[in-house]
Amino acid sequence: MTAKSILIRNGVVVNADGIQSADVLIENGKIAAVERGIPEPEHAQVIDAAGKYVLPGGIDAHTHLDFEFMGTRTKDDFYHGTRAGVVGGTTMVIDFVIPHKGQSLLEAFDYWKKKADGKAVCDYAFHVAITYWNPQVQKEMEILCRDKGVNSFKMFMAYKDSFMIDDADLFHAFKKCESLGALPMVHAENGHIIKENSIILLESGTTGPVGHQLSRPENVEAEATNRACVIAENVGSALYVVHVMSKTAAEMIAKRRREGNRRIFGEALAAGLGTNVS
Repeated sequence: MTAKSILIRNGVVVNADGIQSADVLIENGKIAAVERGIPEPEHAQVIDAAGKYVLPGGIDAHTHLDFEFMGTRTKDDFYHGTRAGVVGGTTMVIDFVIPHKGQSLLEAFDYWKKKADGKAVCDYAFHVAITYWNPQVQKEMEILCRDKGVNSFKMFMAYKDSFMIDDADLFHAFKKCESLGALPMVHAENGHIIKENSIILLESGTTGPVGHQLSRPENVEAEATNRACVIAENVGSALYVVHVMSKTAAEMIAKRRREGNRRIFGEALAAGLGTNVS
């Protein structure tokens, strides 16, 4: 044993397969054993975790670091965002490559990767957005999965005139994901209704943050969530609905899972769990 060995004693280990009182042995940066009564290695650092939970590092599957959008840029870049994550126990982030309409997916991937390389202080990966559909996109999806480690693609049902694609493109994108063994993801809101509501609100003088909520009531998310589920069911693909924000949208997903479709998932974020219209 070397000085790199760490033994965490007396904690309550919370893992994917259950919760147990156990010790954790780490050797050369990797978990070597999780069991009760592990003998103390010579020169090991011993941490007493009595009365504490011991959890694996978290994976934040939805981040937007150094993201330029609607004339703004997100506050955290890959250094500051991942550093804050590590402090809170997050040891991997999955960010989003979002090409402009017509932009090469591979070109966009390289651009985002350059943002992260040399700055991220933890592991990172990328989802890649599909913001338009043609044969070149299909080909580049294959390359991303085969050569770049990508296994998930995000589609937008919102942001009309920007990132939004129509139902036919969603159908074909889901089908392509299924053939590649990749996970299709959707931002589920009815972009047409949001666009019309936004026009009405702006014309009435509503220009502040409250307009965001008023332009997209719960049923706008629920309708799109249901529609995405129907498309996935007809294609025979999995589906991951990102940032589910309302009870009615969540019920669209829960209904499928109760009926036995365990390949449809909903993503819960802190903002959705901890905020409301007020």
